[in-house]
Amino acid sequence: MDRRFETYKGIHPGIVLDRILRKRSLLKHRFASEIHEDGRTLYAITKGKRSINSKMAVKIEQQLNIDEGTLLTLQAFYKEKKASSHRSRTTPNLSIVRPSLFWDTNINLIDWEGQFRTVIKRVFERGNQQEKDELIRFYGPAKVESVIDSYKADIYIQ
Repeated sequence: MDRRFETYKGIHPGIVLDRILRKRSLLKHRFASEIHEDGRTLYAITKGKRSINSKMAVKIEQQLNIDEGTLLTLQAFYKEKKASSHRSRTTPNLSIVRPSLFWDTNINLIDWEGQFRTVIKRVFERGNQQEKDELIRFYGPAKVESVIDSYKADIYIQ
């Protein structure tokens, strides 16, 4: 795999392809006709709605002078990340946590592990005692306490 694409591991290869096409000022339908593929298929791939097959990946890589196998490797990393995120998807008891605390996002789409600092900060700023207790149960007292302590330190520094 090309070293330039190491940072894109876990991102859908279609999104990466879309970025490459925009950087090179290439139109999707014109590029699709150059590689003898349907424009709708390429569009669905670049929007992340469809996975890329090996035949199309080879054509794209040859046309864009990318190392062979790069897009398929990105596809494999993307599928693995997607599968692992579904396996480890644990959430606090959402019947206790009010959705209105997270008015700016869909509460069902929150990455509770990846965004734990923001979640803890928001609940401890605006939540009631039941919600705070649920987060302490979910994350553990040590993790919650460390986030709150770092947040307090940030307030005093500013």
